[in-house]
Amino acid sequence: MTDGPLNDLGQPVGQPVDGSFPRPRPERSVNEGRYVRLEPLTVAHAPGLFEAFAEDSTGRGWTYLPRGPFSDLADATDWATGAEASEDPLYFAICTPDGQPVGFCSYLRIDPANGAIEVGFIHMSPRLQKTAGATEAMYLMMARAFDTLGYRRYEWKCDALNMPSRRAAQRLGFQYEGTFRQATIVKGRNRDTAWFSVLDREWPALKARFEHWLAPENFDEDGRQIARLGAVA
Repeated sequence: MTDGPLNDLGQPVGQPVDGSFPRPRPERSVNEGRYVRLEPLTVAHAPGLFEAFAEDSTGRGWTYLPRGPFSDLADATDWATGAEASEDPLYFAICTPDGQPVGFCSYLRIDPANGAIEVGFIHMSPRLQKTAGATEAMYLMMARAFDTLGYRRYEWKCDALNMPSRRAAQRLGFQYEGTFRQATIVKGRNRDTAWFSVLDREWPALKARFEHWLAPENFDEDGRQIARLGAVA
């Protein structure tokens, strides 16, 4: 338990919060990186996403998501129609520099009054997985939340059984906070939800680590990392 100041009654209370609230909501705008660009997701992205996700022939990447895999292009288009209209989650297509969609992600549980926001509904096609672009996409989402919007808490939640997602959260610098038991039902199955977060005071050091890792000199001529993200000071 963190020590805090005492009120006039001698009771411990939380530290005062600086800044003005509510914070702005994220906008539907492009977020440009070196390896990927995040575009507000529209129906126009559906064919490219359907093609990219079709490379996962087993549907393994969809196991812990609330729907999918897409049965056909019409199914992908139907999903993209709903995603384009949604305000929370607010979806973005993860695209290559030449505009090919290779995944998607979103902001959700957007709470401007308390400066808290979650990144979720993340799905990366085989083309994007384990690339610099995959990490950069998560960096761009986090940087917008902290640097542009001034949020104070950034969350990641996943099925407690989804070990790849849990490892990804910890690799990206999120701190594990606990597991909510029997939190939801997904595809007719129980889901215990693991919670992770990054706080605004942790962001500057984490941002510097991301930027060092994403620098071109950290990759060889075949695009392989030289230093792991966790090893970058």
